[in-house]
Amino acid sequence: MSVRYASLVKDNFMNDQDNKVVELKDDIQESTADRQQAETDVELGPKPRNKGIYLLPNLFTTGALFFGFYAVVASMNGMFANASIAIFIAMILDGLDGRVARLTNTQSDFGAEYDSLADMVSFGVAPALVAFSWALQDLGKVGWVAAFIYVAGAALRLARFNTQIDTADKNYFTGLASPAAAAMVAGTVWAFSEMGAAGEDVAWVMALLVPFAGLLMVSNFQYHSFKGLDLKGKVPFVAMLAVVMAFAVVSMDPAKVLLCIFMAYALSGPFVSGVKYWKGRDS
Repeated sequence: MSVRYASLVKDNFMNDQDNKVVELKDDIQESTADRQQAETDVELGPKPRNKGIYLLPNLFTTGALFFGFYAVVASMNGMFANASIAIFIAMILDGLDGRVARLTNTQSDFGAEYDSLADMVSFGVAPALVAFSWALQDLGKVGWVAAFIYVAGAALRLARFNTQIDTADKNYFTGLASPAAAAMVAGTVWAFSEMGAAGEDVAWVMALLVPFAGLLMVSNFQYHSFKGLDLKGKVPFVAMLAVVMAFAVVSMDPAKVLLCIFMAYALSGPFVSGVKYWKGRDS
């Protein structure tokens, strides 16, 4: 009886040892597999995440793109005043998207690229097509070449801005900004349309103005960007009164007032550069 009991004890002990050996081997294999997987993950790097986009600033960009597209459609239907107004609305939305992104800390590479593409439509293609449909098409090849010079200038201006965005002075633009150039063209169409002038009556004026705006965009003239304005800080009461007066003046005759403002801004670049040149020459 004692021999049989000893044999059973021995068998149980051996089985326990075998089970421990098997468990140890399994642990070693799992540890080796985990280590290999960890090394593989390190080599491959972190898994890409599904990144979203910021909604608020891109809503403004989408709005600017919409009104730029509407300007094209309106000009095709002969509604040139509405087309010009749509371009100015796109300007307002374009000015807001960047500021909203900075104020809410929602800047992104996607937003910057999207804004650039929207600018090309709203301030490059749309003003050229509005001007062409209103006046330039009556000039044949001269008309579409003038419109193309503007579109090419806008594209080159945006490309140069995107490549120099990290090194350029934030307080100044090199070359006329595309929204300001669009305001020159759209403001002219809007003002003459409200005065009852037909496009063919001022076709040659537009043939000079449109490519001139395109060339200003790719020029090296310096234009103030007004990005240094602190919209979050406090201002004197007189400044608020000046803003109210500005709105009142613009509301009296929006087409002519806005045209004069942006024409003066467009000519400020060559004027300031000319003054600096003559001062340097005299010294």
